[in-house]
Amino acid sequence: MPNLFSNTKDAFLLKSDSELFRAKFLFNIINNRFLVKFGAYVANLTLKLKLPLKPIIKATVYNHFCGGEDEKQCELTIQNMFKHNVYSVLDFSTEDFNNESDFDLCYEKKISLIEYSKSKKEIPFTVFKPTCIGRASIFEKISLNNKLNENEKESWSRIKNRFHGICKKAKDNNVKILIDAEEFFVQKAIDKLALEMMIKYNKKQVIVYNTVQMYRHDRMRYLKKLILDYPEVLFGFKLVRGAYMEKERNRALKYNYKSPICKDKLTTDKNFDTAIDFVFKNLNQINFICGSHNELSTLKILDLMSYYNIDVNDDRVWFGQLFGMSDNISFNLAKSSYNVFKIIPFGPVKNLIPYLIRRAQENSSVKGQSGRELNLIQKEIKRRKLKKS
Repeated sequence: MPNLFSNTKDAFLLKSDSELFRAKFLFNIINNRFLVKFGAYVANLTLKLKLPLKPIIKATVYNHFCGGEDEKQCELTIQNMFKHNVYSVLDFSTEDFNNESDFDLCYEKKISLIEYSKSKKEIPFTVFKPTCIGRASIFEKISLNNKLNENEKESWSRIKNRFHGICKKAKDNNVKILIDAEEFFVQKAIDKLALEMMIKYNKKQVIVYNTVQMYRHDRMRYLKKLILDYPEVLFGFKLVRGAYMEKERNRALKYNYKSPICKDKLTTDKNFDTAIDFVFKNLNQINFICGSHNELSTLKILDLMSYYNIDVNDDRVWFGQLFGMSDNISFNLAKSSYNVFKIIPFGPVKNLIPYLIRRAQENSSVKGQSGRELNLIQKEIKRRKLKKS
């Protein structure tokens, strides 16, 4: 078992030689914080000044981390992965929406994605980011229990209607839906709506999953309270470490409040492992997804599945990684018949630049992540006896 994720032949079986060299180039850059900061600056400048750099971005970082500009362009990747027992979750990734027409557009896209996924067994889940269907400032006010004016009340009502519309569509078509986690200042409102959705739509099976970021030091209290207060509700949780570490710390400093995230990675790891133990003790009430690129956490789950005599393909337990990352975990788990999917972001290049910047920053800030990816890529290049021409 300790060597389960060291098999690079299976991990990179869908990567051509040229794609391997591209991955090596990208993770060499991501491994350097200065280059990541410089690259983020250039990418933002490209957006702001409409510089003609999109072809370069598309040929490199976009093609590695994204599936294409629309569903059609993602289909070959989806089919190729499914041949090797890896499922897909399509994510129409857009960030920084701030007007109602954009929110309506994103809502309609999520509805159409559920429709697209319903007859495709290779796409068991869909996903949406709450601030893509509603203004962050409204989520913040609700999170702070601040009073809304009349216009804001209407905006909040539209947000709730969009949440219900997406979750009802998912339930009616038997497609599971993942609600993304976001930053601390908006998350309380998201949790409130997610609970409402799980109570309403998780009747006989789990359809709605909320994402729980375990780098927050209050999340175990959140999980325990839900199980204690709602013993009759079926819950879906996607457990992750967290995606906004630097932004959370910087915001806490700026506004002079206690940082909501754990003091260090070791504490976060302990929090994550505690959550895993808690979930397995409550599997009669919880379906969960391990959204992690951490090998030790994944191995811990495999051990617990064995301990509790849970079948490897039990639908209550899934593993999920991002497209372009941790293929050694995804493909080796799939080879052993565990339930595993890749989240595949898609959309126009210009829409995904903010996502790609965040992806690079997260990889750079998580100790050892980009280095591990790089070592695996280099190992596979060596195994194939490749030389850069």
